[in-house]
Amino acid sequence: MGRTREAGCVAAGVVIGAGACYCVYRLTWGRDESEKMWDEDNDDDEEESSDIAETGVQTGKGSNAGMGAGARLQGDSKAKAEVGVELKSGPDVKVEAHSWAQSGGSLEAKAKALFSTLKEQASAKAGKGARLGTISGTRTLAPSLPCPGGRGGGCHPTRSGARAGSKASGKSKGRTRAKSTRTPATAWPVRRGKFNFPYKIDDILGTADLQKVLNILERTNDPFIQEVALVTLGNNAAYSFNQNAIRELGGLPIIAKLIKTKDPIIREKAYNALNNLSVNAENQGKIKTYISQVCDDTMICRLDSAVQMAGLRLLTNMTVTNHYQHLLSYSFPDFFALLFLGNYFTKIQIMKLIINFTENPAMTRELVSCKVPSELISLFNKEWDREILLNILTLFENINDNIKNEGLASSRKEFSRSSLFFLFKESGVCVKKIKALANHSDLVVKVKVLKVLTKL
Repeated sequence: MGRTREAGCVAAGVVIGAGACYCVYRLTWGRDESEKMWDEDNDDDEEESSDIAETGVQTGKGSNAGMGAGARLQGDSKAKAEVGVELKSGPDVKVEAHSWAQSGGSLEAKAKALFSTLKEQASAKAGKGARLGTISGTRTLAPSLPCPGGRGGGCHPTRSGARAGSKASGKSKGRTRAKSTRTPATAWPVRRGKFNFPYKIDDILGTADLQKVLNILERTNDPFIQEVALVTLGNNAAYSFNQNAIRELGGLPIIAKLIKTKDPIIREKAYNALNNLSVNAENQGKIKTYISQVCDDTMICRLDSAVQMAGLRLLTNMTVTNHYQHLLSYSFPDFFALLFLGNYFTKIQIMKLIINFTENPAMTRELVSCKVPSELISLFNKEWDREILLNILTLFENINDNIKNEGLASSRKEFSRSSLFFLFKESGVCVKKIKALANHSDLVVKVKVLKVLTKL
């Protein structure tokens, strides 16, 4: 009984040691592997379940985690306990620990040796699977100083996007995993890394600093740097003393050059900068060279986009005076079509632009002879808010006054039935619509309607 009890104690000790090793595995490799498997699942949903568990405790050839412990008594004189532990940490790493009751050495020394081996394997495992990451995404903007008369022209650069992870690992798999081939959200270059622009975009700069920003803008092809430089110049152009400085430094051609780029964000910021600069009369004389290009781009770009709104604001500023209105007369049909198709904000901006033309009697004939959609009459509807109604009533009032002053009523035969002249003057539909607005709930609209009706 003595040797049998001794063999049983040896077997029990080995089982306890193996259990301790399994606990070490669960606390170190298992937790680390679970975290990595979770990350891999987020990065690529095509990971197969057979590849998820890459570290395990095995007994034999086909199991991921297992322990075998047995004690076998042979006769009265021989007892043997066998415990097999096989650890897999990759395709070629295998540790086997066998404890025999009859072999030399103490149980404590063998347990220490096994624990030391496991610790080395844990260290080797922790050093593998390092992830190398790059950040990529689309450019997004946060508001800064607003541009006069329109949407804010500032852009504090932020970054939003998905992490594209790449792993440097020594693991070898049975087959190559298929990577995602999804197309990026934008075709334009994305920001990577960090660029230390020498100035804050809302800083008020002197002449020397403005020259440095212009030099950066002229020499770089990086869209991120171009955007920050344009916003810096646009915010500085909101001040009259810098409007002259930028022109004298030769900044207008440098900024205008970027309206030809295909990147809509860069075009929008270039329009915003030119818009602030166009408040200056001398700057308008320089910007007029590009007004036809801006008009064409505004008409063909995406409807209601930020680029279109920025272009319309620039055209509105350029037509406040009568000097350059004739350069846009060929686009009158497009303006009225956009007035009908655009959303609320586009409608407001287009009406402000057309009102500029109606205040110049010399443009009246070209304006009323252009073809307009008949649905334009729907703007004389009480369902619209005050700003829409006030603008369309002002437009009608100015055109009606100009027709009288220019004596165009007597030459009505030269205008087609699809012309603005026929819609506003001959059809009589507009007058009926305006009379229906006389009982509008808004007092300001009601006063405007009465003013228009007294001039008919």
